[in-house]
Amino acid sequence: MIEKKGNKLLYSRLRILFIIAILLFSILIIRLGKLQIVQGEEFRAESQKNTKTVYSWNTPRGKIYDRNGNVLVENEPIYTLTYTNPSNDDSQQEKLDLAKTLAGIITMTTEKVTERDKKDYLILKRKQEAYAKLTNEEQKNLDDNEEYQLILERITNQELASISTDEMEVLAIKREMDVDSSSANRIKSGLTVEEIAIVNERLEELPGVEVKIDSERNYVYGDTLRQLFGNVGQIPEEEAESYKSEGYILSDMVGTSFLEQQYEEVLSGTKEKQTYVEDITGAISDVKLTPGEPGKDLLLTIDLPLQQEVEKIIEEELKKDEGATSAYVVMSNPTTGEILAIAGKKEVDNQLSNELYGAFYNAYAMGSAVKGATVLTGYETGVISPGDTFIDSPIKISGTPVKKSYVNMGTINDLTALERSSNVYMFHIAMKIGDYDYARKLGFKDPEKAYEMMRKYFGQFGLGVKTEIDLPDEATGYNGGVQKLGNLMDFSIGQFDTYTPLQLLQYVSTIANDGERVQPHFMKEVREPSNEDGKSGEVIEEFQTNVLNTVDMDLSYIERVQNGFHLVMNGNQGTATSTFKGATYDPAGKTGTAQVSDGSGGYNYNLTLVGYAPYDNPEVAISVVVPNVEKDSSGINKSIGRKILDYYFQNK
Repeated sequence: MIEKKGNKLLYSRLRILFIIAILLFSILIIRLGKLQIVQGEEFRAESQKNTKTVYSWNTPRGKIYDRNGNVLVENEPIYTLTYTNPSNDDSQQEKLDLAKTLAGIITMTTEKVTERDKKDYLILKRKQEAYAKLTNEEQKNLDDNEEYQLILERITNQELASISTDEMEVLAIKREMDVDSSSANRIKSGLTVEEIAIVNERLEELPGVEVKIDSERNYVYGDTLRQLFGNVGQIPEEEAESYKSEGYILSDMVGTSFLEQQYEEVLSGTKEKQTYVEDITGAISDVKLTPGEPGKDLLLTIDLPLQQEVEKIIEEELKKDEGATSAYVVMSNPTTGEILAIAGKKEVDNQLSNELYGAFYNAYAMGSAVKGATVLTGYETGVISPGDTFIDSPIKISGTPVKKSYVNMGTINDLTALERSSNVYMFHIAMKIGDYDYARKLGFKDPEKAYEMMRKYFGQFGLGVKTEIDLPDEATGYNGGVQKLGNLMDFSIGQFDTYTPLQLLQYVSTIANDGERVQPHFMKEVREPSNEDGKSGEVIEEFQTNVLNTVDMDLSYIERVQNGFHLVMNGNQGTATSTFKGATYDPAGKTGTAQVSDGSGGYNYNLTLVGYAPYDNPEVAISVVVPNVEKDSSGINKSIGRKILDYYFQNK
């Protein structure tokens, strides 16, 4: 009886499980039917859905003009051989075969080919020989990547040298084809007419290859301002991630230095796009072209005729002075910061070459030209007041050579100290800032404070700090740190820390501008591109004058130094009076001479000049630096200054 009840219970449970299984199977059948019948077409369409691959191409960069609308940089059309791989086929052998075919059509430079490129080529081309470098044990125990790395290490210099010239050309082409890019890879720019014709004739056997119209920069006035414009090229490897984050791709052509880099976003424009539509079989069914837009035009503050004349004057003066081998000039509007001209020349192998970048990269001891900052620091720190006098006679401090002016001047005040360029007056200011009692030969207990104080006020004028010029980078000069009292005294006459010609310009401009330090700049306007040759389009952005800081001192102090600067060029004993005698534009400024080593145990001299005009209403400021001149009596700095100011006011 018990056995029958147990069997009955078992059969009941089996029946329930069987029913559940039937229900689940039925649900599955219904679901599969729905997927196949109801949604089958939808999934089939999805599986055959076309894929799209978008490739982009740079449009012409914006032009660069001077302030008067003269075209300085334009675009010259060239033809470029490109390669795209819309099917995403990464067959290395097929690429190598294509590169070999192209090598028979075009000539290709091999200068970019690296040692790693050569090794990869040898492994691909001579695979059997390459893997023979591994033992059976190594092939058994190493993964693919480890094997490859070991082969790379075992390729010898002799094997690398065995790559022929023809193979190197193939390798150079394949190298460009392999660049990781979602754009058309540039294989060669500047194709010859013959190369274009042959490529176009054989396009059917060159999958992914096209000849595209490209452009390269044309510098209308040759070397004039060429260094300032900078270069355009493919994205530098070290900056790849930064550019990628901004939406660039590795094959994009970008500004890589100076103005081209600084104004990349303005000049680059919107890229042309090609969309390839590809079906499931890999066939391209449609190609859509979306036109791009050329870059915006950049109007500079530079005055081209003035720029050309400044360069000419520098060359003439350097050729006349056998003891001078280089010179730098910067001219600007001191109230707006607009750079009107910037030039540098340096003698190399008995020929004068452009070295414009030296105006903001090269730093020198500027000598007495900085004494205006020393006097103003003295006023503001309270160690002197306008009209205070000192006896200009040699100063003797233990452990320091005798310090003196070029002549003993007797009792002089601050204005005479500037007019006649007294060193001793500045030495007394430095000693007082350092709390040094010269009469008792005691003090200077806190050198750090003294140096910090001097540099603080010098920095307010732009000396020893960035001028904030609109370039990717600039030098700030050499900071000599904290040294002896004698070095602080040297600092006060411009013979310790070093500055760039551009910093010197900002310093004198700040004085001319009643203590407002203005950002110097090259960009005047951004304009829409114009379709009319030689003319720029509508203005869309203007550079607004940017006051970086106002010098923290009473305006009467600055006016006192302005008066001293006026005496330098107009006073009875001014160090530049003889040079600027008769100038109708009423200039003011300061000369400078710094003694520097000639490298042979003797001395050369950095000759400098800063100035502005007219004195009552400044509209132009100048900085002239002529380093390492053999004779301090040369006067080349003053001669250059007089000539460039004469030209400016005669032609404004």
